[in-house]
Amino acid sequence: MSKTKRTPAGDALTGLILDLFRANGLLLTAGDRLVASLGLTSARWQILGAIVDAERPEPVAWLARNLGANRQNVQRIVNDLERDGLVVFETNPHHRRAQLVVLTDKGRQVYDAAGRLQVPWVNGLADGLSVKEIEIAHRLIGALRDRLEDPGED
Repeated sequence: MSKTKRTPAGDALTGLILDLFRANGLLLTAGDRLVASLGLTSARWQILGAIVDAERPEPVAWLARNLGANRQNVQRIVNDLERDGLVVFETNPHHRRAQLVVLTDKGRQVYDAAGRLQVPWVNGLADGLSVKEIEIAHRLIGALRDRLEDPGED
């Protein structure tokens, strides 16, 4: 029985992936703490951001796709956001059942307040890191994301 070994790059990438998993957990916990006073969690904040970033109102399935998330999980969170008055559902002229998710004025205010809390936090987190280092990491993570979204013939 032959044992497949990782290449040096595969070994290095495995270490990076494990660090990304840990960093993701820490970022979610920090985000939860940062926006808890606003009645948000990291997940709610992320979905509000996806709604804000969209060029036009989108259905839950599109928001989930844009986030790389499970539609059912996004639906559950959007339902909670609606219950709290942060979003409303509007009729989708292109699809009878897939309603559009629209940010309310209250949702915009909460999202903007979260952004104001994020600024000093992220500036502190970035302290001592060079913009060049951050841009290199951003490009690397973007390349990994692209490969994962379109795995090709693997």
